[in-house]
Amino acid sequence: MDLINNILEQLINGLRTGSIYALIALGYTMVYGIAKMINFAHGDIIMVGAYSLYVFVALLHLNPVAAILLTIIVCAVLGVVIEKVAYKPLRNAQPLAVLITAIGVSYLLQNLALLIFKATPIPFGSIIKVPSVKIGSLNISGITIVTLVVTTVCMIALTTFINKTKAGRAMRAVSEDKGAAELMGISVNKTISMTFAIGSALAAVAGILFIAQYETLLPTLGALPGIKAFVAAVLGGIGSIPGAMLGGILLGVIESLSKAYISTQLADAIVFGVLVIVLLVKPSGLLGKLKIEKV
Repeated sequence: MDLINNILEQLINGLRTGSIYALIALGYTMVYGIAKMINFAHGDIIMVGAYSLYVFVALLHLNPVAAILLTIIVCAVLGVVIEKVAYKPLRNAQPLAVLITAIGVSYLLQNLALLIFKATPIPFGSIIKVPSVKIGSLNISGITIVTLVVTTVCMIALTTFINKTKAGRAMRAVSEDKGAAELMGISVNKTISMTFAIGSALAAVAGILFIAQYETLLPTLGALPGIKAFVAAVLGGIGSIPGAMLGGILLGVIESLSKAYISTQLADAIVFGVLVIVLLVKPSGLLGKLKIEKV
């Protein structure tokens, strides 16, 4: 019974962590699906979100709900600014130029945080005050419950937005064919900016949930989760929203079980190893579709 409870506990921990990866991975997969770019600075939006929440709550003493809303707005606006300044001029550039720019933006955000908040870790207690729930001998923390609920709501809301709204249909049209979408009267620039805004807003939510779990602020706190979320997006199928969800959840569960039953030091290697195996078997990812481009 103890073994079963332990396995269930690790699965729940994996779902919690995987849900955060899935939220971040959605930003990667949306931007790639519509703009055909990989925004490697996306992980640092998590860090900006975490520090923004700290400023609004600990320094400005705002109501937690208002602080969360302002954090999401700050990150959404930052995402649009990054797209306009850094990525828009590079839409037709070589992938290497886009990659170098993304890395530059990432380092810029990290160093700005370093200049403003310094390198010393800042303790920041969770603003999520939800009691834990006990089911039999299994104890589920309040943060885990909130993370799973918020992630589920975000996934449903995003899927509904993409499939049921005019703006969502515009995003799908731009993803399929930018030229044809423009001929139909769709503003490609506005659609891509909206995609960056939504992806960055989801990263802000992920940052809030992430800092509630780890309760320590660092300028580099978004780097590793950002990389793992990119792995999740590729694992599920880059460009596929359901794939990003599935990849994030799988990654979190694999990481949690690896840390518990194999080795905490080897957990990351195992995660990346699973990615390599999946890509060797199915290069487009679990739910991705292999497209043949005509030249």
